[in-house]
Amino acid sequence: MSSERTIEVTGENVEEAIAKGLAELGASASDVIVEVLEEPSRGMFGLGARPAKVRLKLFRLPAPAAPPPVSSSAAPAASERMMEARRDIPVEHDDETDAIPLLEEMAEVTDERLMDEDVRVARVVLSILLEKMDINHTEIIVRRSEPSKAGENPPWLLDITGPNLNVLIGRRGETLTALQYITRLIASRELQHRANIVVDVGGYKSRRARMLRDLALRMAEQAVQSKRVVALEPMSPYERRIIHLTLRHRTDVQTKSVGEGEGRKVTIIPKLT
Repeated sequence: MSSERTIEVTGENVEEAIAKGLAELGASASDVIVEVLEEPSRGMFGLGARPAKVRLKLFRLPAPAAPPPVSSSAAPAASERMMEARRDIPVEHDDETDAIPLLEEMAEVTDERLMDEDVRVARVVLSILLEKMDINHTEIIVRRSEPSKAGENPPWLLDITGPNLNVLIGRRGETLTALQYITRLIASRELQHRANIVVDVGGYKSRRARMLRDLALRMAEQAVQSKRVVALEPMSPYERRIIHLTLRHRTDVQTKSVGEGEGRKVTIIPKLT
């Protein structure tokens, strides 16, 4: 595919950016593969706002206005083989063993007697890490959801609150992911078993999870309507799994992760019939 057939477009939201790109290419949704590069962000107090950004890949020339009728029975054969191949693509779930809790439904736990050793140790570890990072005037709120079934052990959530904590989130949550990893690692060594801990900052993961679920549903509709694969922006294993789980019960699409390392992303594949 030549570079002239791939463009990147911005808009106030994903749908507007896609529409602008289609107009620029003079193509329809069925002529392109859409890759969402960035979701829009309002920023805070008007600062740091950014538009949505998508990449459109034109994989075929737009259809002529009045295409001649096809009378040969052999013509659809290649198309049918491609449809059969897509039906056989397996749904892939990333190797992320952590349960994905609905963080927004976790209740605050203030009674120390209800906290087990895992969360007490992890809270001390996280407090020390924040002190070493010169992050002051913070509070660590402990949350946990009720088990959804007998024998389930839901993770504890340590939610850091306070002023000016964006530095702990980082680009696409990368700093927060690292902070959670280090907290788990040190706590697990102290406990001599794996600490079932999630670290959040000011409810960032809750908001991000809601946004990802909404994105998954919107892009699934885009894939179904256009009958084309939609590729999302690169995400962490945790975030890719949210996409997979959001769409796993749909009968009209399936999801698959592609790419390597930090460039790994989810593709939404329509089930053609």
